[in-house]
Amino acid sequence: MSPMEFCQHVGLLGPQTVLVHMVWLEEDDIRMLAETGTHVSHNPTSNCKLASGIAKVPMMLDYGVNVSLGCDGSPCNNDYDLIREMKLAAILHKAVSLDPKIVPAETVLEMATINGAKALGLENEIGSLEKGKKADFVIVDLDKLHTTPSYNPVSSLIYAATGGDVDMVVIDGQVTVRNGQLITMDEVQIRQAAQRHADALYKRAGIVNQPRWPVV
Repeated sequence: MSPMEFCQHVGLLGPQTVLVHMVWLEEDDIRMLAETGTHVSHNPTSNCKLASGIAKVPMMLDYGVNVSLGCDGSPCNNDYDLIREMKLAAILHKAVSLDPKIVPAETVLEMATINGAKALGLENEIGSLEKGKKADFVIVDLDKLHTTPSYNPVSSLIYAATGGDVDMVVIDGQVTVRNGQLITMDEVQIRQAAQRHADALYKRAGIVNQPRWPVV
């Protein structure tokens, strides 16, 4: 019995389940995911950094599996930048398959938005701008040197932008980021607290994490 067959045997698979990574699935496993309506969260940066493997996302999409996009945890991703995650998801599978048209930018944008909402069972509330849904959206400034020229805003967002280009974030109608600055919390205090706790953790663990050359 394969791990996926075991999951099906114990009733784990289904539309209430989101399975993360899924880098070593066989075609029969993917077929089971599709038949049971089980969701998948693709985390390409984590998979690459940890050398875990590469999920068969194109095959999952072909079978109709709802594939969303995630960043995993900070030790295996570092930046939590979903826009950079979208770029890697778009280009990684092109390189593996030797097909420049596979997993296009529009598909990756859906993975990061409406597919994520579907995975959480919230597609009727968030994930797209539609009448009756919550006002959850971001505004990205593509008027930058690294995003110019721009002929297709979706392509520019996926292949050229980063999280640093986000100008505004609105969550359920409330503005939380304006002009690229977090306005609901003190960023300086957050950064200082994070560094302080990280330094204390490294000290307790006896870890020295320095580059091989002097840093000025």
